Amino acid sequence: MNTVGFPGLGIEAFELSRKAFSVFGLDVYWYGIIIALGFLLAVLYANHRAEEFGLKKDDLLDMLIFAVPMCIIGARAYYVIFMYDEYYYGNPQLIYQIWDGGVAIYGAIIAGVLTVWIYCMVKRIRVGAILDIGVLGLLIGQSIGRWGNFVNVEAYGTTTNLPWGMLLADGSMVHPCFLYESLWNALGFLILHFYSKKRRYSGEIFLIYTAWYGFGRGLIEGLRTDSLYLFGTGLRVSQFFGFFTCILALAVLIYLYLFRDQDPDALTNPYLPKRVRKSRRGEEEEDEEYEDEDAPEYMELDGETADGDLMKGDEESDEDDASFYGEEPEKDTSAEEAPAQAEKTGEEQA
Repeated sequence: MNTVGFPGLGIEAFELSRKAFSVFGLDVYWYGIIIALGFLLAVLYANHRAEEFGLKKDDLLDMLIFAVPMCIIGARAYYVIFMYDEYYYGNPQLIYQIWDGGVAIYGAIIAGVLTVWIYCMVKRIRVGAILDIGVLGLLIGQSIGRWGNFVNVEAYGTTTNLPWGMLLADGSMVHPCFLYESLWNALGFLILHFYSKKRRYSGEIFLIYTAWYGFGRGLIEGLRTDSLYLFGTGLRVSQFFGFFTCILALAVLIYLYLFRDQDPDALTNPYLPKRVRKSRRGEEEEDEEYEDEDAPEYMELDGETADGDLMKGDEESDEDDASFYGEEPEKDTSAEEAPAQAEKTGEEQA
């Protein structure tokens, strides 16, 4: 049990229990329930708006099968890397005990982005389209998930005299950093939800999210007392990473706005043409056409090769060309001339 309160807001101290209930002797914690609720709402939101982004719902669900476990691994790996010397160096068996706590959202984001990129390469989908809708759902999950920190009475900051300060069991008043980040993410979601209906580029929402969350996280991280530090230095990892990604995302956005033309087709159709080999009529034809082993292979794009030439077997006839340009096609007179030629040959022989 933990005791917290918000005296400045008229909320007296009350007790919080980390455990929600038990099932067959196994404890179920509020933190897990809240995280699961945020994840569920994020998936429902993304599934509802998938068609607006030109995406198939099945592709989003398939992507989650790979992304969710990788995000969990990434979140744990990020925390372990920066806490290894302090906590895990002499206790490597504790690395796998994720149920005891120790995850970081930036690790999940990094792993998620890499997984989505690989998935999109295989499925031939523009990675920006899935990242755009993905971060909208992520903002929902982050906003709700931070209340899991509240139940655990963690992710708070230094002491403060502000009216909304949180009273701890030891009598100190601290910044409720979990609340700051929850509200920041909720505001970001509302802004990007409406702006996404008028997005200009595939990947634009992801870049704006990166700048928005990075800036907010950088400010809030400076108040926290449980930050991860960069290998024994006084540099807070998430604060540095937040500000760095914010600046990088803003630079890319400025470049796109100033020097890149809009591509409406990329927004309405995020699916790229499938790579398939050119069909061949037979072995003899293949040998004649591909005698050179170094000859380039071609990609079929709706009946055409990648360089725009029609595939073999699909050439238009001269008659089609003539009719297209409004010319009268030349008639084949060979059949009419054949009898006359035969008669002439017979006379000469006689």
